[in-house]
Amino acid sequence: MRGLAVPAALVGMLGVAGLAFGRLYSDPLAARLFVGAAAGAVTVSVAARRLPSATVAPLSVLGLAGYTLLAVRLTAAASHLGGPLSRLTVDALANGVPRVLTAMIPIEPQPDTVGVPVVATWLAGLAGGELALRGRRTLLACLPPGLLYASVLYVVGPNAERVLWQPLCFAGFAAVALAVSARNGNDDAVPELTGAQRAALRVRVAAGTAAGLAGTLALVAVVAPPVAHGVGRHPADPRRYVTPPQQDILDESPLVRLSGWALGPDQRLFDVRLSGGAGGETRIRLAVLSDYDGVTWRVGATYRPAGRVLAGPRATGDRTAPVTQRITIDELDGRLVPAAAVPERIDGARVSFDQASGTIAIPEGLRPGLGYTVVSRAPKIDVNLLPSAGAPSGPTVARFMRVGSDAPKEMQQLGQKLAEGNPTPYARAQAIEQFLAEHYRLVSDAPSGHAYPNLTFFLFGPPGGGGQRGTSEQFAAAFAVLGRLVGLPTRVVVGFRVRPGSPTVRGADALAWPEVLFDGVGWVAFNPLPQPDTRPRPVEDDFKPRPEQSTPPPSTAPPPSVAPSSAAPSRSASAAAVAAGPPVGTLVAVTGIFGVPVLCVALIVLLRRSQRRRRLYEGDPPGRVLGAWREVLDALRLAGRPPPPHLAPTEVADHAARVVAAPPGLRPAAPDLAELAGLVNAVAFAPCSVPPGGSFPGGSSPGGSFPGGSSPGGVPPGGVEPAQAELAAAQATAYIADLRARRPWWRWLLWSADPRPVWWARRNHR
Repeated sequence: MRGLAVPAALVGMLGVAGLAFGRLYSDPLAARLFVGAAAGAVTVSVAARRLPSATVAPLSVLGLAGYTLLAVRLTAAASHLGGPLSRLTVDALANGVPRVLTAMIPIEPQPDTVGVPVVATWLAGLAGGELALRGRRTLLACLPPGLLYASVLYVVGPNAERVLWQPLCFAGFAAVALAVSARNGNDDAVPELTGAQRAALRVRVAAGTAAGLAGTLALVAVVAPPVAHGVGRHPADPRRYVTPPQQDILDESPLVRLSGWALGPDQRLFDVRLSGGAGGETRIRLAVLSDYDGVTWRVGATYRPAGRVLAGPRATGDRTAPVTQRITIDELDGRLVPAAAVPERIDGARVSFDQASGTIAIPEGLRPGLGYTVVSRAPKIDVNLLPSAGAPSGPTVARFMRVGSDAPKEMQQLGQKLAEGNPTPYARAQAIEQFLAEHYRLVSDAPSGHAYPNLTFFLFGPPGGGGQRGTSEQFAAAFAVLGRLVGLPTRVVVGFRVRPGSPTVRGADALAWPEVLFDGVGWVAFNPLPQPDTRPRPVEDDFKPRPEQSTPPPSTAPPPSVAPSSAAPSRSASAAAVAAGPPVGTLVAVTGIFGVPVLCVALIVLLRRSQRRRRLYEGDPPGRVLGAWREVLDALRLAGRPPPPHLAPTEVADHAARVVAAPPGLRPAAPDLAELAGLVNAVAFAPCSVPPGGSFPGGSSPGGSFPGGSSPGGVPPGGVEPAQAELAAAQATAYIADLRARRPWWRWLLWSADPRPVWWARRNHR
C-alpha cells in the first residue's frame, strides 16, 4: 500500500488539473478524458516499473497513441463530426492550441479541443511516475503535475468561477506523496555511533530543522503579502493575445450588398423552414454592424470557434418561445451565416460565434447545398417600459455612439430639430423613425453607399436629381447616425424577411433595419421604411437647413440708370478692363505655386521612365534580366507588399502571385513570374566571369531577394540569351501593369510620379 500511495497521489494531482481545465467545457466528457489520461499514464509506469528503463517510454507512447485515438473517436461521435479518424487526429494535434485559445466558452468537447490537453496530461503523468517510481525523487516528481496545474490555471484565467477545493486537494495529494515517501530519520538505525556522536547528530539535526523553519517563515513573510494582495485581482486572460480569424470586406460590411440584392429580386439566396414561435413574419439576421467611422458601417465582431451550444448575449428579461430553422443555402455566399435572433444551438455545421452580437460565421464560407438547423430564442420586449426607459452611457456603449469624423452640419441641425420637444430617448427614436418614413421614398435602384456624402444627398438632395430616395441601406444608416447625434446608442442589422407560406428567401427579401439600446429593455428594432403606396411629404415643408454663419447674405445691386448697350466696348473701356486685371506679381506667384509641383512631377516621371528603359532595354542580357527583377521588386514595394528579404527568387515569385490573386471569375489571372525567377537564379548562381568583389550589371544586387541577402559576385559569360532578356522584360512589364491596375484609382494615378524607386536605385548603387 505504501508503494501505491505515491502513484495514487500523482493521479490525484493530475486529476485535479484535468478537472480545473474541464470547467471551460460544456460537457463533462472532457474532464473524464483528462482524468483518464492521468490514470493511464501513471498506470503504465507502475506496470513497467520492473522492466528496463529503455522500454518504458515506447510502451507509454503506444498507450498514449491508443488513448488519443479513443478520445478523438468519443468526442467526434459526441459532436457529430464525420470524416476519417486519422484526419481528425492529425487536425486535432496540429491545430489544438489555437482552437482552444480562440474557441467560444463554454468549449464543446471536440477532437481539436481535447487532443492537446489529453497529450499534455499523459506526458506529465509519464514524467512524474518515472521520477517517483524509478528515480525515487518524490518532490521532483510533483513538479510536472505542478507545472500542468499552473498552466491550466493560467489558461482558465477569468473564464471560470473560483473553486477553493481543487487547489486544497492538489496540495493535500502532494503532502501525502511526500509523507509516505519520507525516509525513517531515527538515529537508532546506526547502532555503532557513540553517545557523543549521537548527541552531536541530534544537535546538527535540530540546527538544520531550525534553519529550515526560519527560511520557510522568511519565505512566507515575503511571498504571502503579495499573494494575499493578488487574491482579489482579476486574473489575466491569455485568449486576448490570440486574434481570431478576421472577415473579408464583404463580411465585414455586408450593408453594401443590399443594393445588389435589390437589383436581383428573384435571386434564390436560401431556403428556410420554420417551426415554433408565434407565427407571422420572421426576420433572419445575417450581420450586426456596430462601428461607424463616417464612411462605412462595419461588423466589428470577434468570431470564435464554437460547438453546437451557443452562449449568446445575456438577456435582460424573459425570452420568447424557441424557433427552429432548417436552412439550406442556395446562392448566398460569404462567411456570415443567416439565423434568427438569438441562436442558442446549431447542428450540421462547424461555426464561429460572436457572443456580443449573437451572429454566426463559417470560416470555410457558405456553399450551395449546405444545410444546418438553428434553434433561437429572442428576448421579450416589454413595451410598457419603453416610454420611460433611459439610454445607457459610458465606456461599455461608447462604440455605439461614435459617428466618425465631423458629421455634416445639415445632419446635426436635423438631429437637433427632431430632438426638440422629445425629452425621452424613446420619443426621440420615434421622431426619427416617423420623419424618415413620411418624407422619403423607398426604391430598389438607388445606388449603394452610406458614407456622410451619400447620407447627406439622401436626406437633402433634390428629389428630381435622385435625392430623398434610397434602399433600406440608406434608411437604416440615416436612422442610426441621426440617433447617435441625439444621444442614442444605435446599430444597424442586415438580414432577411421570411414571409409566411414562402420558404424561399430571395434578393427582394433582403433589408436592413436599425436598433436602439434602452436601459432595462435591451436592443429594440425600429422600422423607418415608408408604408407601401404612400406619397412622401417634401422635406422643405418641415425642415430647411440653415445656412452656415460664415456665408455672407446675398446683396441686391441697384438697377442701372442707363439701358445696356449691345455695341462693342470702346478702346478706353478695354484699357480699363486690362488695368483692372490681376497684377503681374500675382500671376507670377500663382504660376510658381502651381507650376513648380507640375515640373517636379514631370521630372520624376522622366527619371522613372529613363530608369526603366536602362534596366529593361540597355546593357547585356544578364543585366537586363536583373533590371527586370528590380522593376518587379520596386513595384511590390510601391504596392505596399514588399517580399521579406530572406526569400529566394522562386519564393518571391510565389509571393508576387499571392499579391495579385483574385477570386476565380472576377478578373483574368496575373502574369506568372516563375520563368523570370528562373532566369534570375541562372544569372546569380551560374559560374562567374567577374572576380569576387565585382558588381552586377547596373551596379547593384537583385534587391535583397537572394538566400542570405548576399551578392553573388558576378555574372556568367553568355549564360542568358538576348531573347530570354526580352522575355524577362515582357513578363516584368505585364506583371507591373496588372499590379498597378489593381490599385485604387488615386494610387494608380500617382504610380508613375512616386519618387521612391529613384531613391532606392541610388541607395543600392552606393
